Amino acid sequence: MAIRKILVVDDSKTELMVLSDLLGKNGYIVDTAENADEAFRRLAGEKPDLILMDVVMPGQNGFQLTRAITKDPQFSSIPIIMCTSKNLETDRVWGMRQGARDYVTKPVDAQELLSKIRALG
Repeated sequence: MAIRKILVVDDSKTELMVLSDLLGKNGYIVDTAENADEAFRRLAGEKPDLILMDVVMPGQNGFQLTRAITKDPQFSSIPIIMCTSKNLETDRVWGMRQGARDYVTKPVDAQELLSKIRALG
């Protein structure tokens, strides 16, 4: 499955702008959500091909949201890449256990992120 549409979930407007700009310049269609509720509303609309998920957010955090999405049969096929400032190995392992397919830390290295996205596509 070619990845074209990406949902970026992050509570930082700056991070959303940076990631949207990077992905848009590389030919991806980008949608954004600032929290778990908004992410589920976006998912209910047009399903993305990939989700970039922040961890630290108000309300439901990215680990919880990843687990909820990957356990929902309607959305479980959508790959998730954790994209977070949490850079401990235990965080990475926990993110993968919640169902994430990959894990990148902020500040995001553009080439690393793009190659991880291509690897899933």
